[in-house]
Amino acid sequence: MIVIPKYYRLHELVCDHIYEKYGKQAFTFLDPRQVINMDWIREKLDLPVYVNNYKWGGHQTQSGVRCNLCRLVKDKTDNNEVYVSAHIQGQADDFSVKGMTADQVREWIIEHKEDLPYNIRLEANVEWIHMDCRDWGKKITFF
Repeated sequence: MIVIPKYYRLHELVCDHIYEKYGKQAFTFLDPRQVINMDWIREKLDLPVYVNNYKWGGHQTQSGVRCNLCRLVKDKTDNNEVYVSAHIQGQADDFSVKGMTADQVREWIIEHKEDLPYNIRLEANVEWIHMDCRDWGKKITFF
């Protein structure tokens, strides 16, 4: 099942390598649960949410789906490390919300967790929001 995001352009959710190679076919790499959760956050907060911004001259290229050419993935491979990130499976986004700190966004998500469409994992103690749709049996799992 392919879900087209309501509030995000494709290039915001996939790395530049994937976008350049696959174009609109890259929608097939997005986990529908993640797309639905990201749209839910954008709609409920009613504030801009930023993932990748490379199309607008920004430096964020690896905040959505990552491929084997992305530096974060390539470095792991070069170091002979196993790397099965939710990002490479189309299940994760790193993002920020205009006018809110990462801690404020995490608190807001916690306060509204019962309304989340799908269970999520959140990364704790970072200055961005990492959210993925890996389901560990609870509405929110911190790692």
